[in-house]
Amino acid sequence: MSEQANKQELTGFRKYMKEQNIEFSFNRIFIQGLGGMAHGLFASLLIGTILGTIGQFVPGAVGTFLAEVSAYTKEIQGAAMAMAIAYAMKADPYILYSLATVGLVANKLGAAGGPLAVYFVSLVAILAGKLVSKRTPVDLIITPTVTICVGVLVANLIAPPIGAFAVWLGTIIMWATNQQPFLMGILVSVIVGIILTLPISSAAICAGLGLVGLAGGAAVAGCCAQMVGFAVCSYRENKLNGLASIGLGTSMLLVPNLLKKPILWVPPTLTAAITGPIATCLFNLRMNGAPISSGMGTSGIVGPIGVVTGWLNPSEAAVKMGEAALAPGAMDWIGMILICFILPAILSWVISEFMRKRGWIEFGDYKLV
Repeated sequence: MSEQANKQELTGFRKYMKEQNIEFSFNRIFIQGLGGMAHGLFASLLIGTILGTIGQFVPGAVGTFLAEVSAYTKEIQGAAMAMAIAYAMKADPYILYSLATVGLVANKLGAAGGPLAVYFVSLVAILAGKLVSKRTPVDLIITPTVTICVGVLVANLIAPPIGAFAVWLGTIIMWATNQQPFLMGILVSVIVGIILTLPISSAAICAGLGLVGLAGGAAVAGCCAQMVGFAVCSYRENKLNGLASIGLGTSMLLVPNLLKKPILWVPPTLTAAITGPIATCLFNLRMNGAPISSGMGTSGIVGPIGVVTGWLNPSEAAVKMGEAALAPGAMDWIGMILICFILPAILSWVISEFMRKRGWIEFGDYKLV
């Protein structure tokens, strides 16, 4: 009797979780959650940084207006991230709207590690909101109250230590890259590049760690190697459509192909292992724009734009790490263009053609599904 009661209780719990759209899965928490966080950053801090940089070169009222817009986007980035996470995780409207307050608080308390704090605090607040959503006649009052109160409480408890940990880890990675640019150039480039192609947001991770400077440059190299590399490797199968959608969109489109045949990952990954240390050791390539740009690669040309933005107008995260604006010379421009576009295309093509001749890669392997 007790066993039957337990089964009924478990069935009731599962039914309740399904009704409330609560799902504890890798896809919901990491893929959708981190993806939403990245989108929120795109639509706030990243766009604001680009507009602010443009504003520096536009005289008069237009330049002033762009600078003002840039300042506003930085203020609301926490709210934008939290609401984007809630939207990606299919939260009900009252939960989504309430996350604006939660995100604002979490980002402020998380300080330099704000994005990572916003992510974890938002997960808890969304769960709390979903547990009570549409369960009472006064949903308009209960759901926002629970979501905001739980979110702000959790933010006060965990945002400062999460922010501090993110800053510490990011600082360690950046310090290690400065000390060992060859080895760390390889590791950062390869790891961040692989994460970019996986259905996990490399942009959100780089933002959470505040990855700038030489480590940011290595990350840009790895992401560009994956995107440009896969675009060129798959040109035989996908032609110009694939070249644009993968090279300027996302290499994540090839995940089904990679799962079927992991060896397809070799050309761009080996390329990242080559371009990473070239970026750090030869060209001293630094990405001092918004940290999110470190994990974007050539998607919308955001990675290269971040490098250029960092030269002219270093982000707050970069300034805190001791980085400063510079007047880029010919070698800076040559290095950026080679690392972001030319070398990934040439090296990936050479490696993939060698593998095709060996029969390790066959025609159709890279065909977009």
